[in-house]
Amino acid sequence: MLPADNHVHSRWSWDTAETATMERECESAIRRGIPAVAFTEHVDFTEWGDGDRGYSRSADVEVGDRPGVAPFDPVGYAENIERCREMFPTLRIWSGIEAGEPHYFSASVARVLGAGVFDRVLGSLHGIAVDGRLEAINSALFDRHDPRELMDRYLSDMVDLVGQSQVFGVLAHCDYPRRYWPVERVGQYREADFEEQYRTVFAALAPTERALEINTKSPLSSVELIRWWWQEGGKAVSFGSDAHRPDRVGDQFEVAVHIVEAAGFRPGRDRFDFWRR
Repeated sequence: MLPADNHVHSRWSWDTAETATMERECESAIRRGIPAVAFTEHVDFTEWGDGDRGYSRSADVEVGDRPGVAPFDPVGYAENIERCREMFPTLRIWSGIEAGEPHYFSASVARVLGAGVFDRVLGSLHGIAVDGRLEAINSALFDRHDPRELMDRYLSDMVDLVGQSQVFGVLAHCDYPRRYWPVERVGQYREADFEEQYRTVFAALAPTERALEINTKSPLSSVELIRWWWQEGGKAVSFGSDAHRPDRVGDQFEVAVHIVEAAGFRPGRDRFDFWRR
């Protein structure tokens, strides 16, 4: 049986279309045999708020462009969650957010969390500190900088994220920049080239009792990478499609289940639980 999808975005996220409704995504989950979905909407910021730590503790650092970012609407979102729970009683529906750079935007994230009740909170890095700016990670950034150096910097910042923020329970897409890796210019991405850096992230995360996500939108993690998590003491794995449209809910979960199982993890207490060692 397939596990819960703990990473789904609907129209309440700034980077989805109006067609990505909770209702359609719930219908898709039921068709796929997914027992539960968590609507972990993007909470990203384009300027420092009062009390945010900021990049290098500097409040005047400019944030890289994130076109289309609008403030998250916790009231409308919560009403939509409740409506879906009434419409789909056989599907477990969790509320949540995906907090971008919560170690930098600590106070801003706290204000969002204080405005609602959230069952799943993901921590993620979509931006990286480059030349005094927090810039969005994309193909253009890789065009301007050495890809391996960017990946090193990203994984180093992820260690800071784990150590400096306690608001999240799942670390999302631990190698997000891999989506933009310039294969034509530098060749295929090799996880083994960054084994030491991955293990450092995992060694920092494991004692906190939080889960590592296997993200099926990113290039799928190998059995070897998930086994590094197991070897560093990781206790739980969360499955997340990172769906931004209905047809991607639970996408590639059959493959992800085999990867996680081969790495040593097993289903948890029930169908709704994380997989555990």
